[in-house]
Amino acid sequence: MNNHPPVAFYFQLSLRNTSGKDEVFFKEISGITMEMGTEEMTKIGNNNYKYRAPNSIKYSNLILKKGLVSKNSEIVIWCINTFNANPKDSIKPKDIIVNLLDTDGIPLKSWVFMNAYPVKWTVSDVNPENNITIETLEFAYSSFQ
Repeated sequence: MNNHPPVAFYFQLSLRNTSGKDEVFFKEISGITMEMGTEEMTKIGNNNYKYRAPNSIKYSNLILKKGLVSKNSEIVIWCINTFNANPKDSIKPKDIIVNLLDTDGIPLKSWVFMNAYPVKWTVSDVNPENNITIETLEFAYSSFQ
C-alpha cells in the first residue's frame, strides 16, 4: 500500500458469523468515533485547582449511506426484524465488519463494531427531481476496533 490517501473508495458492510455472501456496499460512512469522558475533581485541601480525570469512553452511532439495499439482504432482514420486535426482549446485537475498499475492491482498512444493532433507518425524500434515492442506516454499538 502506498502512503497516499485513497482518492476514490467505498465501504463494504457484513455481519460477523453469518454466511458472508450477503455484503452490502456503502458510499459514505460516519460515526467511527470514540471519546474519553472526563470528570472534574478538586483535591482535598487545595480548592484552587480542578483536576480532570478520565472516566468512561463514549461511542457515537455508526451511520452508513448508499443507494437502496436489496430487501432480501441478510442485513436488511436483521434490521427489519429488530425494528418490528419488542425492544425489551428481542434485540439481537451482532458484530458488524466494515471494510474500506479501494477502486479495485481491495480492502485498505477494516473496523469491527461490537454488539451493534440498528437504531434508525431513513429513506431520502422521493420526488421527480431526485436523481437517486439514498438509504441511511444507523447503528448503536458498544465498542470498535
